[in-house]
Amino acid sequence: MVKGISRRVIVVDSPDPQLFEQAIFILRNDALAKEGVTPQQVLGEACRIARGYADGRAERPPLWRRIPRWCYIAAGALAAVALWLTLALLLG
Repeated sequence: MVKGISRRVIVVDSPDPQLFEQAIFILRNDALAKEGVTPQQVLGEACRIARGYADGRAERPPLWRRIPRWCYIAAGALAAVALWLTLALLLG
């Protein structure tokens, strides 16, 4: 909670709008007071962090959800044929 203090913020549009719309960075009071730090560098760092978060946090579905349904159907059919052949050879 901020009471009566003005803060500098950087608002970065999301590189992946499916995750979030914007990232808001609140700058430290002394962030731009350091020598050699330009506003462009601070903005570039904020963009890099937002992009890294979007890239690193993209959640992949589990393996069983990435396999197409036809593979499950084919595997089931092959298992049924293998079971039938095994039983036919053993009992026949």
